[in-house]
Amino acid sequence: ASLACMRACSDDPTMASKLLAQMGLDASISHILSARNVLTAKDALCRTELELMELLDVPMATVCTLVVNISKSVCPPCHTVLAIMREHSKESASGHLPTKLRTLDNALCGGIPFGVVTEIVGPAGIGKSQFCLMLSVMAALPKICGGLGGSVLYFDTENKFRSGR
Repeated sequence: ASLACMRACSDDPTMASKLLAQMGLDASISHILSARNVLTAKDALCRTELELMELLDVPMATVCTLVVNISKSVCPPCHTVLAIMREHSKESASGHLPTKLRTLDNALCGGIPFGVVTEIVGPAGIGKSQFCLMLSVMAALPKICGGLGGSVLYFDTENKFRSGR
């Protein structure tokens, strides 16, 4: 577990080089680590739990607690995609184009997000083009008519766009 955390943090040299002395670890353990030239999070997390147990002469439970505390100190917190989307939707409440399909809008935290490229995929004949045309109309309709009063850029890579639809 400690190596997995270290790999996740290895791209950020400031996290890996964070000094153990600044992490609020148990004073006696911190002193032993310093005396053994284990000074940074990387120095500690690149060792196995057994190596740390031998180095510190402490029980495995103490080593596991140490590894967890160091990992928490250097690794950024985990966020699910859903939590990020919910946070983003709070920051920009009007930042989505509602599809008017309640289940889909709920899954997308309000609809198709503004400011990103959205690719619609699926089997032939399922209604992807019709769905995209409907979204285009919803985006272009004036606000007074329930639309967004915006502009639409529609990419048709298969040359199947029919303005009469």
